[in-house]
Amino acid sequence: MVDIQSEHDDRDIPLKKVGIKGLRYPVNVLDRDHTVQHTTADVSLYVNLPRHFKGTHMSRFIEVFHEHRERLSMPHFLKMLEEIRISLEAPRAFGELAFPYFMEKKAPVSGQTSIMSYDCAFEGSVSESGANLFFVSVEVPVQTVCPCSRAISAYGAHNQRGVVRVKLQLGPFFWIEDIIALVEGCASSAVYSLLKRDDEKYVTEHGYDNPKFVEDLVRDVLLAIPKLGEFPWYSVEAENFESIHNHSAFASAEVSNSGNGLLTHYADDHRR
Repeated sequence: MVDIQSEHDDRDIPLKKVGIKGLRYPVNVLDRDHTVQHTTADVSLYVNLPRHFKGTHMSRFIEVFHEHRERLSMPHFLKMLEEIRISLEAPRAFGELAFPYFMEKKAPVSGQTSIMSYDCAFEGSVSESGANLFFVSVEVPVQTVCPCSRAISAYGAHNQRGVVRVKLQLGPFFWIEDIIALVEGCASSAVYSLLKRDDEKYVTEHGYDNPKFVEDLVRDVLLAIPKLGEFPWYSVEAENFESIHNHSAFASAEVSNSGNGLLTHYADDHRR
């Protein structure tokens, strides 16, 4: 049959990315407590399209990904991208995998067990020059108590749920659970799916005793990450869904160990 995608294109325009986006697929990821976890991912896979190709073969993305879906640790993820790159004769290949990661979590006093979900993602790229990159992102819900509100109020303090987003360029091996525990330890309090009354009392009082601005949260997480090892690059974002303001409070920063520099980006909260 005629293969239109492989025909020559004379417009002389290379494309940065072509491929598939938003494929939902069952996958397996590493799980510290159960070895492997079965989850469902939103998958996007791309390659560069050289200027002389009219199009790419979309079916090959699915063929290769299907073969690797049950082993998506960092080495296998990059191996999958390399197979895609070679199969499609492309200079570079890119992949994004977003998935919910589920953990059993015990309430702090009653010990009641429930399931928490955390939004995670893998991002990677490979090139014919051998310059490969791989990133892991973990989004952790937390509780924060406002230090300013606590200091100026006769009683109580406003508190809210927030989220911390950590993105790491892979260096040393770590578990997703390690990042979750690290972030929760830096927040006013962790968030739970199931709490009994004794647990609610503990979480409320523990949060009140550990007030945090978004700035505090980002800085504390940045300082804690090196406990897991030396990563080439990482970033931290914190967003509070303010309970008494009509906006969120936000802060972010990133660290690059290659230049030993701390790059701090715009931070905004209700005190400005």
